[in-house]
Amino acid sequence: MRQVILAKSAGFCYGVRRAVELAQRTAQEGQASVMLGSIIHNRHVVDHLAAQGVGQIDTPEQAPDGAAVIIRSHGESRAVYETLTEQGNPILDATCPNVERIHKLVTQAEQQGRTAVIIGAPNHPEVTATAGWCTHPVVLSGAEMLQKWLEEDPKRADLPLTFVSQTTSTREIWENSVNLAKKLCTNLELFDTICNATFCRQSEAQKIAEMCDAMVVIGDHASSNTRHLVELCRAKCPHVIWIEQADELRLDDLRNAACVGITAGASTPGWIIKEVKNKMSEENLEIEESFADLLEASIKTLNTGEKATGVVVNITPTEIQVDLGTKHAGYIPVSEYSDDPSVKVEDVVHVGDTIEAMVMRVNDSEGVVTLSKKRLDANRNWEEIETAKDEKTTVEGLVVEENKGGVVVNVKGIRVFVPASQTGLRRNEPMTALVKTNVRLRITEVNRSRRRVVGSIRVVAAEEKAAASAAIWAEIEPGKRYTGTVKSLTSYGAFVDIGGVDGMVHISELSWSRIKHPSEVVAVGDTVEVYVIKADPEKKKISLGMKDPNENPWENFLSKYEVGSIAEVKIVKLMSFGAFAEVVPGVDGLIHISQIADHRVEKPEDELAEGQIVEVKITEINTETRKISLSRRAVLQLAPVDDVEDEEYDED
Repeated sequence: MRQVILAKSAGFCYGVRRAVELAQRTAQEGQASVMLGSIIHNRHVVDHLAAQGVGQIDTPEQAPDGAAVIIRSHGESRAVYETLTEQGNPILDATCPNVERIHKLVTQAEQQGRTAVIIGAPNHPEVTATAGWCTHPVVLSGAEMLQKWLEEDPKRADLPLTFVSQTTSTREIWENSVNLAKKLCTNLELFDTICNATFCRQSEAQKIAEMCDAMVVIGDHASSNTRHLVELCRAKCPHVIWIEQADELRLDDLRNAACVGITAGASTPGWIIKEVKNKMSEENLEIEESFADLLEASIKTLNTGEKATGVVVNITPTEIQVDLGTKHAGYIPVSEYSDDPSVKVEDVVHVGDTIEAMVMRVNDSEGVVTLSKKRLDANRNWEEIETAKDEKTTVEGLVVEENKGGVVVNVKGIRVFVPASQTGLRRNEPMTALVKTNVRLRITEVNRSRRRVVGSIRVVAAEEKAAASAAIWAEIEPGKRYTGTVKSLTSYGAFVDIGGVDGMVHISELSWSRIKHPSEVVAVGDTVEVYVIKADPEKKKISLGMKDPNENPWENFLSKYEVGSIAEVKIVKLMSFGAFAEVVPGVDGLIHISQIADHRVEKPEDELAEGQIVEVKITEINTETRKISLSRRAVLQLAPVDDVEDEEYDED
């Protein structure tokens, strides 16, 4: 059984379909009308429209008095519009929006004193129409002609040039021309105006051609974009057949092809494509529908408030143009894309993207639909908010303002009020601290008709703290290390949150150095590294430590000094029996009153003062009790240490 692959992009593009539907609708309404030139490059469609009473003229002057003139999707020159207006002929403009954009670009270029360079087939209707919006247009078929044009007059390379492309040209022709222009020209403006629908059709056709033994391309022999399709397919597949309709196809030509691909130009209607596909199928289905029936079946009805899906075909500074696959042209004003003022449409939307939006307004007389993405998003967001409330799920948002009695949180563009009691803050704690912060909350009340939503930050915070606390207690053990936050200070230590549970670091465990208050080491809000000394799950108490064992001052002391060493020490405390001196940070030694001077001392303060730096000799180190004896007298060398009668002094 032969496999047949039909390209999804085959057939009418947005602009062609819009033009044909306009002509078809005009005929059905009985309005006297004529087409200016072939409305599309497909004689079968043109003949059908003629049978419906839509005639054809070749020049504006041939238009019957009072008859409406249909401008084809390729567009027309400025002079044509002026002539028809002067004659009093109503204009039914079916110019493709992509082509209209090119007309505006070349017009603007000339207003700025630039020369418009149009890359495309010189005799193509779209190109001649575009040239008709310029005073001195330059039409070039590609890079080769551009090279020749620049060589004829080298000064042209320094002209201010604005490049545009025929919408149905190939990407290769455009890119080759652009690359050459960048090398040779000094003042360029480049506008890639190739229609994305054309590019997608060409790319898909090439991919299918690579997979198939034969390729059937359907389209009028006068169609430029169909000719390009044939050329591209022949580069990928050796057996390409170009036909205009099903009766031209000879099945014997495909007898040896196990896989056959089908594509069609932008001017090929769906009923011709269907006839060809059915002829190739084993069932050989008969086509009963007429052209008008098939055309009518393709026309979708759009109503205000409905969701519509389409493909982005153009982006301007003010709107996004969308092909909806209907008789209407879809437009999303930039202001209707997003509620976020920081969003730049050109950064997030690209030609070829599929986009969903809500129908805001349908203008059947102009064939235009105004769409809004942000309103569709808003509806979805309301549904998500309602679901979050019903299912008690947690949502996230940004606190945007402090309100009377609470704060307002922006959740997916919807304002959620959080009462002060539900913020999780302590009583009288200012709520301004929450503004511009991201929070997690639970939706507790939704009234869509009144656009009222209420939430609670406190509930989520309590649940998360409880879950974190349970996780901590499930795995806590002595020695385990945590990164925590200092929550509060007392005279005897600091309380640290280690992830949902508070532990206490005693003042003695804050530092190896002697401190009088925890504030000398930490402050509320500090992030600290702690380790577990002891944990009591029953009493829910945790003792923590902050002193780094690797920085043990006793080990530091032993690495620097030994008995007999001379050291500079700092007097830190005076007692009746002597003075304590800091040898290294965290390690103190005792200078007994008998070792303070080389003479009898009644009171230590007679010779020493706290903070004073003195030289001493280390006379004894007790590693078990970690006690150190120091002698200033020995350093003074006025009397041997052994001569001192220590018994004369009472440490009590």
